[in-house]
Formats: sequence, structure tokens, C-alpha cells
Amino acid sequence: MTALMIQGTGSNVGKSMLVAGLCRAAVNRGLSVAPFKPQNMSNNAAVTTNGGEIGRAQALQAMACGLDPHTDMNPVLLKPESDVGSQVVVQGKWFTTVKARAYAALKPQLLDAVLDSFNCLKSRHHLVIVEGAGSPAEVNLRDGDIANMGFARASDTPVILAGDIDRGGVIAQIVGTQAVIDPQDAAMIQGFLINRFRGDPTLFDDGYKLIEQHTGWPGFGVLPWFGDAWKLPAEDALDIATPVRTTGLHIVCLKLSRIANFDDLDPLAQDPGVRLTMLHAGQPLPVDADVVIIPGSKSTRGDLEFLKQQGWDEDVRAHVRRGGHVLGICGGYQMLGHTVADPGGIEGQAGTTQGLGLLNIHTEMTEHKRLSTINATHVPTQRVFSGYEIHIGHSSGEDRKRPFAQINGTDEGAISPDGRVAGSYLHGMFRDDGFRTAWLAQFNVVASDQCYDQAVNATLDALAAHMETHLDIDRILGCAR
Repeated sequence: MTALMIQGTGSNVGKSMLVAGLCRAAVNRGLSVAPFKPQNMSNNAAVTTNGGEIGRAQALQAMACGLDPHTDMNPVLLKPESDVGSQVVVQGKWFTTVKARAYAALKPQLLDAVLDSFNCLKSRHHLVIVEGAGSPAEVNLRDGDIANMGFARASDTPVILAGDIDRGGVIAQIVGTQAVIDPQDAAMIQGFLINRFRGDPTLFDDGYKLIEQHTGWPGFGVLPWFGDAWKLPAEDALDIATPVRTTGLHIVCLKLSRIANFDDLDPLAQDPGVRLTMLHAGQPLPVDADVVIIPGSKSTRGDLEFLKQQGWDEDVRAHVRRGGHVLGICGGYQMLGHTVADPGGIEGQAGTTQGLGLLNIHTEMTEHKRLSTINATHVPTQRVFSGYEIHIGHSSGEDRKRPFAQINGTDEGAISPDGRVAGSYLHGMFRDDGFRTAWLAQFNVVASDQCYDQAVNATLDALAAHMETHLDIDRILGCAR
């Protein structure tokens, strides 16, 4: 019944990947292991077996442990709805929506829920491996902290500090962290490791020793860059890897400002028959696009306006006139209709926004959020597939008479009369190998015969082996208590 925490010298230093690799390495030692992140901020959520939602990274870490995702693995999830405010999900369920300044006052009230979930995991497993958020060096956020040292101290969980040498200044990252944090917080840190080294690791021997001398902390190794990291599901849209290909079905995904639950894209990006382009703000839609995907969004009406500001509304309509195809998923499905109405101001200011008008549907936002795993039948191909729902809002209209899928005999989604524009609330469909193969076959693409989940598991095994080779995993795990 022990625990260990990985904290980082900053955001995006590889904490999620390190925890996933440690989880798999510990499982390989015969331990029952669970991942835990007290507080995560992400619009890419996973639906859990107990009917809630957690950050996508914790779902991947659960997979590394051989577990189904559970709400206890990420008891506080922040889902940004604007630049200054977020939805707060506690133990899998909506709790409140607050501005950033108000959340600072709310954090201490959430510690009990965090510790409750943590202790539940500890009672069921030999080892819990915890991921911090951001950096403990953000001392301006230390009061009421539940994500880093506040949690570590409250739960008496020892900490390993990870620095990212690829972004430069790793000596200052680690030594500087010790210099600014409270001495009692510093006492929780058992040692450090260096992540993402490119080239000959021995070239950093002097720097490594310098960190040990300045901090008094032991080092647990220098981890070279893991080249297959792109094969693991991304939690941040900026981390979606798109291999450079010049041939294949050209799928273009609009990178919305509040893009959410974009894990639909990972299996497509890895299929050699697909050329995936993430279209960023200010970029025009490529004229050679075969399929445009409009993904999910945490703020459908806000992202509709964002989409129009980029000129993508006209680009997508022109794409359809040229004979191209469009798939809208969740919020993207809602945007394809004539209107998106939010009379109650659930996602922001109350009102109605004109959609793209490519599907004859209208959407109204409702307070109830659907959170469920599903088995469905894709109507055009009659392929049965698994996925999940995580959305608010209800869509109705004539094009609903041509459903995208059926769930237990109930129609879901909509397809245009010519069949070239489709929308669905269902996520995760492309992780289903059979569905992905059937969907790509509609475009005369022969899908890869690889099983996506098996490929992810193989990458987790390779990650664990990579870490075993370059880090002192036994000493790292030996720090747990």
C-alpha cells in the first residue's frame, strides 16, 4: 500500500509518459498498480466504467496498469471553456464552473475528495503512481495546492522531480526549483531524473553531477528521447503526431480553439493509408483534402465563431461543392447544422449562433450531460463498433431521418441526402479496428491490419523497456512509501 509521485520542473516535460512507463514497469514486476493525478486540466477526457470522466492521460496510464479507467484516478478535472474560466469535474461529475481567480479559493474544498479517491486506490493496489501538474516551482500557486506539494505533503507521498533537457536549461530547472520552494516541500523530493535527452547521454555527465552537488538530491538517470512517443494517445492537441506522408487519403482536421476529445484522430494518424493534417488558425483548407473532420469542442458556439474567423466556413462549403466529404464529431456535428441555441447560457452567454448549414438539423444545449460507453451500428456500412458519448445538447431535423448510427434500435447522428456530410455524437469510433477498416473502405483505402490497442500496448512495453535501460527503476520504485 505505497505511493510515489512524479512532479515536473514545468508543464509538458513528459510527466504523463513517465508515469505510464513506470506503471508498466511496475506491473511487469508483478505488482498491482494504479495511476493517480489529483488535478488535471484537459478538454480531452475519457469516459470511465463507473460513468464519469477523467483526463485522457490517466486512461492511458490505466491501460499501462491493465486496468479500466476509474474516476478515482483523476478526482479533479478542469475543462477550460474560455481563457479565464473552466468547468470543474469532481470524481467524474460536473461540480461547478468558475473563473480562474475563484478556483484558487475553491481548491482547499476539493482536497477531501482528492484524498478520498487516493486512499481508495491505495486500499486496492500495491502501488499508486501519482502525476503532478505544472510545476512545484509555481510557488505563487502554493497556497491551497492540491496538484503538487500540497497533495504530497497532505498524503505523505515522496516525490521524484523530472526535468526536460530538450527545452534547454535543465540545470536551472532543477536547481532553481529547490531554490524557490519551501524547505519542507523540498524535503519531500527523493531525487531527480532527466528526460528527453538527444544524442550521447554521457555528454551530460558533468551537468548531472552539478545538479547533485547543488541540490544534494541523487539522480536516477538520464532518459534519452523515446522516438515512439507519438504512437501513444495525445492529451494535448499540440502533441498530436502527424507523420509526413505525401500519399494516402488526405484527412484534414480543423484545430478548434477549444478542441475536445480528439482521441478520434490518433488511430487515423497511425494508419499508413491516411495523410492527416491538423489545420491551425490562419491556415486555409488545402484544396486536395478528401475528408474534413470537424472535431469536438468544449464551447461549440465559441468555436463556431472561431471557425468563421479563420474563413473555414467558406472553405468547408467550397470543399463540399467540389465533391469532398465532411465528418462532424460531437461539437463538430452540432456546428454542421443550421443553428446552435443555448437559451440557458450553459456554455457562455445565452443566445443562438448560425451553423454551417451543411446538415438540416438544429441543436439546443441542455444541462444534462450524456456520459456513457456504447456499442453502435454504423448505418452506411452496417459495421458494429464501440465508442463513447460525452456531450450536452440535443439535435433534431430532417437529416436525422438518415442516421449515422443506431444504438439499441435508436437512431443517432445525421447524414446529408447526398451522403457526403455526416455527423455523430459518438467518440472513439476509429479505435475500433473493424469500424476504421470499413469507414476507410468507403474511400477505397485499404486500412492497416494492425490492432490499434495492441499497438498502443506494444508501445507501452517498449517505453517501459526504454526506461529500464536508462533509469534506475528499482531505486525509483524503492522510494515509494
